[in-house]
Amino acid sequence: MTRWIILALTAGLAACAAPPEPGGIHDPLEPANRRVHAFNRGLDAHVVRPLTSGMGGGGSGAGGAVLAGIGNFGSNLGQPGKAVNHLLQGRPEPAIRTGLRFLVNTSLGLGGFLDPATADFALPELDTDFGQTLAVWGVGEGAYLELPVLGPSTLRDTAGRLVDLVIDPMHVVLNRDEYLIGLGMRAVSKAGDRARFGDSVDSVLHESADSYAQTRLIWTQHRRHELGEQGDEIDPYAE
Repeated sequence: MTRWIILALTAGLAACAAPPEPGGIHDPLEPANRRVHAFNRGLDAHVVRPLTSGMGGGGSGAGGAVLAGIGNFGSNLGQPGKAVNHLLQGRPEPAIRTGLRFLVNTSLGLGGFLDPATADFALPELDTDFGQTLAVWGVGEGAYLELPVLGPSTLRDTAGRLVDLVIDPMHVVLNRDEYLIGLGMRAVSKAGDRARFGDSVDSVLHESADSYAQTRLIWTQHRRHELGEQGDEIDPYAE
């Protein structure tokens, strides 16, 4: 069943992912995206920013240590899924290193709350997702989308998010409640990111003349750089 879901999504993306002009952003859904952006902006102003303002910037102190531990734990739960994506991209070495990172932090890092894999074993996180896997397979990014709560995305990355939930090996290890707790931990770690980069987020989201256009441009440029998309070549690990 999982295989057919992935094949169907990939075929659909390949059929409708019209490439933008070089360096451009394909945004045929801009009116709807702007409405979602206005919702997200309001949510940040009235809920997320007030909540994260008391997190001490996610930096030093007990609050920062707790946030760091929660972030490590959530990130650790995501490592098996990242290893699967590395394999799907035809990159066994990052997959092996990611698997080793998961084993080290789960066993020596108190279930993942600590990160000895980075500090002591030179096994930093090698981030990836199924959106990147689709990019490696040659699927275009498609239309720009802004998702409620989740924020900027593309058609390709939105499909990737769904597939990541399906192929995550932790579904087999954890029961439903444990898996939902893990997702909650990841959400809290994202709140920590909002606290750490609060000034930058505020300058774009609440102080720029057109926060939608600024968010779209900054996110798209960052994502393309992250994927190493230049011309027709896609090599996320190129130096």
